[in-house]
Parts: sequence; structure tokens; C-alpha cells
Amino acid sequence: MPVSLQAEPACLLIADISGYTGYLAGVELEHAQDILADLISTVVSALRPRFRLAKLEGDAAFTWAATPVVDGSLLLDTIERCYFGFRRRRRDVRQATSCPCDACVRIPDLDLKFVVHHGSVIRQKVAGREELLGSDVVVVHRMLKNEVVARTGIAAYALISEACVAVSGLDAEALGMRPHTETYEHVGEVRGWVHDLEARWREEDERKRVIVTAKTAAYQMSMATDAPPQVAWEFVTSPGRRMQWQAGVTGVDLVESTGNRRGVGATNHCLHGPDAVIEEILDWRPYDYVTDRSTLQTPMGPIRFLTTTEVEPTATGSIVHMRFAAPTTAKEKKIWDELGGLLAQIVEQSRQGLEKALALDAAERAALAAESPEPALPPRDRSGLLADVQPILILS
Repeated sequence: MPVSLQAEPACLLIADISGYTGYLAGVELEHAQDILADLISTVVSALRPRFRLAKLEGDAAFTWAATPVVDGSLLLDTIERCYFGFRRRRRDVRQATSCPCDACVRIPDLDLKFVVHHGSVIRQKVAGREELLGSDVVVVHRMLKNEVVARTGIAAYALISEACVAVSGLDAEALGMRPHTETYEHVGEVRGWVHDLEARWREEDERKRVIVTAKTAAYQMSMATDAPPQVAWEFVTSPGRRMQWQAGVTGVDLVESTGNRRGVGATNHCLHGPDAVIEEILDWRPYDYVTDRSTLQTPMGPIRFLTTTEVEPTATGSIVHMRFAAPTTAKEKKIWDELGGLLAQIVEQSRQGLEKALALDAAERAALAAESPEPALPPRDRSGLLADVQPILILS
């Protein structure tokens, strides 16, 4: 049994379908298994590809990402989008079946929670499969046994360890997270923060949408890619990624935000050498779209305009749409018209850069998958209970 003694830093995340044990009591087991398989597949697909599946553990998925630091904004985007997808999938499955059995009637009893930790792991091959070892693997599993619900009343949550928050750049208190401490035998005290996912679901549902559509855009560009929406979103929103493909961009600084998280109300300075385009984020829908109000200084004066970058999912990847709305004042419109050719040139250069960056990322992910395949997801019976439910795209 080959063992690598080289420890490596990693972010460890377990997504656990809560309430499943009680749900199983007295329900129709065949339907319950179909429902669990579908929901687990929904969860794993939303976490991939940045989080790789280490192991399926009953009603939980143990995932991980090899990384010394964590992009806190992207971590919360991933967790929240996964939870939102779970909620929508749970609703769709329930609405698609008229089956009166308890397993189908009680689908709304199921919920989702996450525990997240950062530490060191050792990878070991067992029967051709990769296993993760180390004290931090023990810690993240112990975190599943907690008193979050009893102390806070929050049923849908992400419990993020202090060790993870420390390498994420997030200000958990400013983001409204609640401090939480658990003590475990042989592990000791584990401090962390509780992120309320039910509250985020309500906020997402109630928040006003701001989007430049194809009909309202003065200029637009679309690009099809094999990259799944999760990856495309990372490349169009993460400062480090944007520098890899955006024409002329030398840096992206988050200068105003709540808790150092990218999102509505945050402001970026998109640097082009000594100059900067100021981007005020007006709408932020992870994996779907982001809209900002950009202020650009020109020799003719400043202009302000809205930009929406949308990621449209497809059967084989996604389509990235960049849409620009014209300024509203007569003076700014005149400047906009004069800059039209330059804007088109910059957008085309950026499109080419994004295409190359995504292709390189895809090649790296394919090589990793070939070297270290992930465990298979549970089979789902598409001819029975879930026959009328739209299949989900399973990412690998």
C-alpha cells in the first residue's frame, strides 16, 4: 500500500444532508434511496470542480481542495450556490411527483449543512482509490457533531473553522457570522463561525435584480466554452483570475466591501497601469451573473456605464456573455460613441485571453482527473420516481 508522507495544505468540506436519519424512519426505502442519490449528485455537482470528491459517506459528501490559502469570497459563493441549488432541486423533485408515499411527501424535511476546515492532509492510495489522512481530516469529521442548532436555532448552516477563516481573508464578524466553539475528545477546542444559509436564501430571493439584457445592451460579446459555470464564474470574478485574461489589466483591488467579500455593495479598482476603472457591484448572483457600474476616466471626461457578465449553463459547459449598457447623459453618450472602436478591440482581446485561460484550466483539470479519479456517484433510476425531473449535469 503506497503511502506519501508529504503533507499538503488543503481545504476540507463536508456537505451533509441533515434530517435523513429521521426521514428514513417508516418511509418507502426504494424512493428514499432514489431521492438521496439525486440530492447528493446535486450537491457534489455544485461543489465541483474546485472541490474534489474524496468519499461519499452515507448522506454526506466529503470533498477537498488542495490549496495553501482560500479565496473566501469564492468559498462562500460555492457554499451558498450549492445550498440554493439543493433547495431548488428539493422543490423540483417534490413538485414533479404525485406519489403519496412518506418518502415523497416528506422531501421538504431534508436540509443541508456544511462543515469546513483548513489544515494538512496526506494522500494515500487504497485499492486504486485516493484516501485522505491526517489529524485535520479527523477534525472536520468531528465538526459534524456539534450544537449549532441547539445554541442558535439555525438548521441550514455552514460551520467554518477559525483555521479556515484565518487563511480566507474574510472578516467573519463583519459578515454577520456567529462565533461558535466545540470541544471534542482527543481533539480539544475547535473554534469557528456559523454562516446562516437560510437567511442568505431569503436575502437572495428578495434582492432586486440589476442586469443588462441582450435587448438593453449597447454592445455585447458572447463566448461558448467547455468550462462549467463554476469555473467560468471564478475566472470572471476572482481578481487573480481576471489578471490572467483581461486585456491591459495589471491588478484588481477590492477597496470597499463588507467583511472583505466580493458582492453587492463592494467596489473594485480594476488597474490598467497607473489608471483605474472603478467598479461598483450592483448585483451578484454566483454562477449566474454579476452587474457593476463602471466609472472610466477619459481625456474627454469620465463616463459611467453598467456592465453585466452572465454565465449561461449549457449541456457541455457554458456561454459567457459580456453586455454593456450605454451611459445615460448626453455628454457621456458622446464620449461612449467615440470610444466604441477601442471598447470593441479591448473586449475581443479579453475574449481571446479568456478562451485560452479556460482551455489551459480544462487541460490541468483533465490531467488531475486522469491521475486521481474521484469516487463514482450513486446510480439514479431515471425511469421511475424521477423520470419527469430535469436531469442535472454531473461535473467531474
